Parts: sequence; C-alpha cells; structure tokens
Amino acid sequence: MKRKILFILITFPLFGFAQVNFDNYFIDKSLRFDFLLGGNNNTTTVYPKQIKQEPFWGGSKKNLIDTFNCGTYRYRVFDLQSDSLIFTKGFSTLFQEWQTTAEAKMRDKTFYQAAIFPFPKKKVRLEIDARQWSGKFKTIYKTEIDPKDYFILKEIPHPFKTVTIIKNGESKNKVDLVILAEGYTTTEMDKFIADAKRVSGYLFKAEPFKSKKKNFNVTAVLTPSVESGTDVPGEGIYKNTHFNSSFYTFNISRYLTVTDMKSVYDAAAAAPYDFIYILVNTKRYGGGGFYNFVTVCTADNQLTKEVFVHEFGHGFAGLGDEYYTSEVAYENFYNLDIEPWEPNLTTLVNFNRKWKNMVSDSVPIPTPREEKYKNTVGVYEGGGYLSKGIYSPFIDCRMKSNKAKSFCPVCSEAIKKVIRFYSE
Repeated sequence: MKRKILFILITFPLFGFAQVNFDNYFIDKSLRFDFLLGGNNNTTTVYPKQIKQEPFWGGSKKNLIDTFNCGTYRYRVFDLQSDSLIFTKGFSTLFQEWQTTAEAKMRDKTFYQAAIFPFPKKKVRLEIDARQWSGKFKTIYKTEIDPKDYFILKEIPHPFKTVTIIKNGESKNKVDLVILAEGYTTTEMDKFIADAKRVSGYLFKAEPFKSKKKNFNVTAVLTPSVESGTDVPGEGIYKNTHFNSSFYTFNISRYLTVTDMKSVYDAAAAAPYDFIYILVNTKRYGGGGFYNFVTVCTADNQLTKEVFVHEFGHGFAGLGDEYYTSEVAYENFYNLDIEPWEPNLTTLVNFNRKWKNMVSDSVPIPTPREEKYKNTVGVYEGGGYLSKGIYSPFIDCRMKSNKAKSFCPVCSEAIKKVIRFYSE
C-alpha cells in the first residue's frame, strides 16, 4: 500500500539528455542531510537536523540527474560556483500521506527524512521541493553545504554484520538493495538470513525482476532487536524492536510502517544501497512502500510473497495502487484535474503522456472491465483508491490485488526503466 497526494504529468522516461560527470563533482562516499518534514494538512516546513558523511555511495555514477519526475518531493543539488545542477532525486514520504488524514486538520506533526547524494568535492546548494496540488514543484527549503565544514559528522557507522544474498558486480553498475532485520532477536539472526534469502527469491521469480536478476545486488544487514515481532497498538501489543515498526498506521490495522528513520539510515550505512527494505519478523499480514524512501513487509504471512513484491513496486518504481475498494485513511487524495505522476495511473487529462502507445487501436478508451479484455492493456476506470475518475492499465495486476499472477505490461515497463537507470 502506497500513499501519495500530489501530482504532475509523467511519461515513461527517456535517457536522451546529458548526465553529469561524477568525478568532476563528487567522491565515492555519501552525504546525508537529515531533516524533519513538519506541518499540518496545508503547511509544510523543513527543519534541518544534521549532516553526515557515510562510507559508501551505492548509486549510479553515470545517471545522477533523475529522469522520472516521480514523487511528491524531490531534492536538487547545485554546484555553488557554477550554479550547475549536479544531482536530483524524487521521493515520497509518510508525511504527505498523513497530511491527507483527518488528524492533520487538527494538529501539527513531524516525520524524519534524509536527502542522500554523493559527497561533493566543493560547496553545493541543496534545494528541497514539494509538489503542489497543481502538480508543480515549489522550493520549500534551501541551504549551502561546504564539504570542509567540521560540523559534518564523520562517525564510524555501527559495525552491523552483513551477509551477501546476491552479488552480481560493483555497486555503481547494479541496483543495490539492502534488507534490514526488524523484530529479530540476536538468537534469531539465522532465521532472518533465511527469510531474507526466501523473500529475495520471491522478488526474482516475478517478472521483470526475474529477467533482470543479474542487474541486482542484495545485502542483508543483521540489526538485532531486544524482542521478537512488532507493535500492534490496536491489540495492546508493544515490542522493543530496533526500528520501532508498528501496525495500525493511521489506524489502519494492516498498515505497517517505520517512523524511526534515523535508526534505519544509520543501519543501512553498513553497506552500499539504492533501496532499503525492512523485513519484519511476524506472521501478520501487512506492509507499506514509499517511492525512493523505504519499503516494509512481514516475513511469515501466507501472502508475504505477494505483498513483498507489491510493496517493492511502490518503493522501487513509484507505481501507484490500482485498487479502489479497500479501506484507507485519506481524503482528497488525487487532483482529478491533472495527471497523477504515477506511471500506471491516469485521469485521461493528458493520456498521450502515459501508456496510450501501448493500447491497441481496437481497444476502446475507457475500456470496459469485461472478460474479453482480461489480458489486454487498456484504460479501466478504478484505481488510486477511487472507483471513478482515475484509470489503470489492466483489469488485474500485482499493483491491484494479491490474486494477480504478475505485474501488467505497463508496470513492467516502468520497472525496467528504473532498473536500466541504476545499472546500465
């Protein structure tokens, strides 16, 4: 389950414009700018917390400028001397989901975030932008960063043990996924390693990940908890775990998230990474996924296979939920007067910039949800938690239900674009 509130026109990206020469601007480490996103249903403020140097840069050294234009936020890094744009990344957060809840109308709240990019050689300007209801980005914070500033923390990361699950090459040429243990005690680390191998297997049995397995590295980070399991507030269950994960996010029983992102980032720094997945030691059903932020799933539910892959679709490729009958806590989630930025949803406001070229001339738009179109790319009303006004590309897909056998062709194409961006 993935939540996003603000939108812009988007098409599947092309990589036909100039990228940045990594060695001209960066060294092979990461700069982590930690901040809080705070506010209420109609205000957003950035509160800086700390700046850290981390030992690895796990991302591409070839593609540094984001080509996807996805996410409800983005951060941009400019070389201060030349004012050249040298790094960008879009992302989504739990904060913007919370902004659409009834609670956000009554109080302010903050959520922990980080902007992570290659460590700069010279002074840079960091800008954080929020996507507005109109779909356009607005800069909400900017600051200058001097890499020689002695207030940049250079602490040695906690020496968490890591276990290689899949290794196909250097980080700069691969999609690097780290899986963190949540709710596993010290004596359960063998179980965690086995679980991490099993759920990774689920991912690479699903296309297009199966065909692109050679483009991935997967590392398990052993982060033991004091107690097994996770919090279930609605049932009075509370566990002392490493990342303080919890069900009942926004009072939705199945919605499992993590808000202690400082601990998450500190643990993930044990290995090079592009994407973070938190595996929670419980048999309960649930999870959550956020584009270029974090993904969470339970380890031992009978539907873990389906949920693990579904949530990674959110966190990895920015895919939107295609279901429209399940309980959610959100109000006024989509602006139906513009295109959603998710590649697998459309309002038909500008469908030419979505998957129109994948729809056969013989298929009507909108497309009826009828048996004869069961395996046909079309434009089916219903998606993004709404039964009217938003359309999805397939009658059923991994982004719609646990019964679907795979991702639809539109979602698969979006995933392949991201894989190529990070690894080719």
